[in-house]
Amino acid sequence: MPATRKAKTKVKAKARTKAKARVKTVSKPLHAERFPGESKAYRSARDTLLRAEMELRSHVEQVAAMRRKLPLGGVVPQDYEFEEAAADPADAGSVRRVKLSELFRPGKDTLVIYSFMYGPNMEKACPMCTCMLDSLDGTAAHAAQRINLAVVAKSPIARIREFARGRGWRNLRLLSSAGTSYNRDYHGESADGAQLPSLNVFVKRGAKIHHAYNTELLFAPSGKAQNARHVDAIWPLWNLFDFTPEGRGADWYPKLEYPAQQH
Repeated sequence: MPATRKAKTKVKAKARTKAKARVKTVSKPLHAERFPGESKAYRSARDTLLRAEMELRSHVEQVAAMRRKLPLGGVVPQDYEFEEAAADPADAGSVRRVKLSELFRPGKDTLVIYSFMYGPNMEKACPMCTCMLDSLDGTAAHAAQRINLAVVAKSPIARIREFARGRGWRNLRLLSSAGTSYNRDYHGESADGAQLPSLNVFVKRGAKIHHAYNTELLFAPSGKAQNARHVDAIWPLWNLFDFTPEGRGADWYPKLEYPAQQH
C-alpha cells in the first residue's frame, strides 16, 4: 500500500476511535443521583443540559479570568467629591463630603461603584435599579470583607436617603454625585442628562486611582429578545427565573410596589 494511502487510513481510524470515545462519553451518566418518578427521556435530556451547564461554568470562569487580566485603565481625572449621609438610616440630618480616594479603606484597593438611576428630574427611582439594589443591600456586608462598594445617584443625598429608608436598605453606602461630573465621565449619564445603570470598578495603585472595568454590555448590541444583561451576575432575580420553565418572560419587569401577597 502506498505511503499516502497508509497515512489516510491511519487518520480515518483515529477519527473513528475519537468518534466512538465521544459517543461513549456522551452516553455515560455524569452522576448517580436520581429523583422520584423521573423517566429515561428526562434523564437523557437533563444530562445533555448538565453538560451544557458545565461548559457554561467553565466559560464564565474563563471570562472572569480575562477581566482580572485587563491592563489598568486610565487614571481618574479628578478626586470626585460626593455627599454622604450618616451611616445610621435614622439620622436624616447629618451630611458630609467624601472624596473618591476616601472610599478606599485600608488594605482594600478595589472599589465598585454602581450608578443608580435616580436623578433630580426623575419623579421616581428606576424600578429595575431598585430591584437589583434590594438584593445588593443584603450582599453588601459580605462584599465589604474583600472590596469597597458604593452606590451613586445624581439626586440630592436627602432624597436618596429617604428612598433608601422606605426600601429598608441598611448596608449600602449611598452617595450623591450632584454637582460633579462623575456620572457623565463614567457613563452613568448620557449626553442629554438621562441616567444610566453603569457599574464601574476602580483600583488603587500606589498614590493613583485607575479605572479598571465598566459593564460595557450596556452599550453593546444585544441578542434577539434580550436586554443588555450587563449586571445580571449580581442580580439574583433573573438567575432565579432562569431555573424555571417560565423563564424570564418577554414583557415582565420589576415594579417599585406590588399588591400584598396572600400566603
